[in-house]
Amino acid sequence: MAQKPRPAAASAAGNDDIGTENRLELYRLQVEIRDTEKRAYDLFLQNLIKGTSHLSLGQEAIAAGFGVAMEKGDKSFCTYRGHAHTLARGASMEGMLGELMLRDIGLMRGKGGSMHLTSVEHGVMGSYAIIGAHLPIACGSAWRAQYLGEKDVTVCFFGDGTTNIGAFHEALNFAVIWKLPVVFVCENNLYMEYTPIGEVTAVHNPAGDRASAYGLDKIVVDGNDADVVFRTARAALDKARRGEGPSLIECLTYRHSGHSRADPAKYRPPGELEEWLKRDPILIYKQRLREFGIGEDQIAAIDAESRRKVEAATEACKASPSAPVELLTQDVYADGGWAWRN
Repeated sequence: MAQKPRPAAASAAGNDDIGTENRLELYRLQVEIRDTEKRAYDLFLQNLIKGTSHLSLGQEAIAAGFGVAMEKGDKSFCTYRGHAHTLARGASMEGMLGELMLRDIGLMRGKGGSMHLTSVEHGVMGSYAIIGAHLPIACGSAWRAQYLGEKDVTVCFFGDGTTNIGAFHEALNFAVIWKLPVVFVCENNLYMEYTPIGEVTAVHNPAGDRASAYGLDKIVVDGNDADVVFRTARAALDKARRGEGPSLIECLTYRHSGHSRADPAKYRPPGELEEWLKRDPILIYKQRLREFGIGEDQIAAIDAESRRKVEAATEACKASPSAPVELLTQDVYADGGWAWRN
């Protein structure tokens, strides 16, 4: 049985620990992520983006909440639905859209495409198309920080379906045993591709209800409220940075579109999408800004600037040449070349 959207967490109104600057940044990121992904969809319809891609429309609060809470130098590991997290860490719209369009301006000069977005400069250590593959790698990233005595924290995002993959359990086990500075974040949008997660999982909360098996606290939060996500992220990051080990966080959310471009999402029961649209994270946060006295002119300015940036990024990507063919044989092996060596 699919979970229903929860009411907004008792919030913010009487508790301004987040502050105006962070709150404006949380809203800006959510709007820019939404506008950029909507533009990606438009470009696909214009045949300017090839293949498939997986949008996170409706899930922006999770990327924004962690993006603002994380520090420079922290590491992000994403799934194939990684556009939002890449943008939230500071990568440019031009770089992201250019990568989807396979242009030379792209983050990886068009070599990675939608499902392999990477920007080491911004701490985005890759998007991974194989379900669960990046969780053990995230442990390795965290182990490196621990071994070298560095203070960065690794954050690993994954979908609800990953919780039924062996790598999920292996990674959690090792992270706890070694007290690694890693935060695991399950973006539970209720569907593992086309199948409701509740129909194939023995527990109600696929991540939260398994935390106790590894000695971790059950943390299940409203993933459509950026303030809630930010506070939860900040606490988990601080815990990891103090050397107190990992956290497992389940964020309840919902994707507004299908699993990918090819999915019309007809498997969803009637009325479910409409109920979740009432809990659109951007609508929630726009009202949150009003509650804290942020004027309509400031909100409108952020909206307009986001649209301007998306237009400018689109034109820059259209003007960029395609990646040169010789790029295919560069960086295949560690020495930068492609020739096989025995």
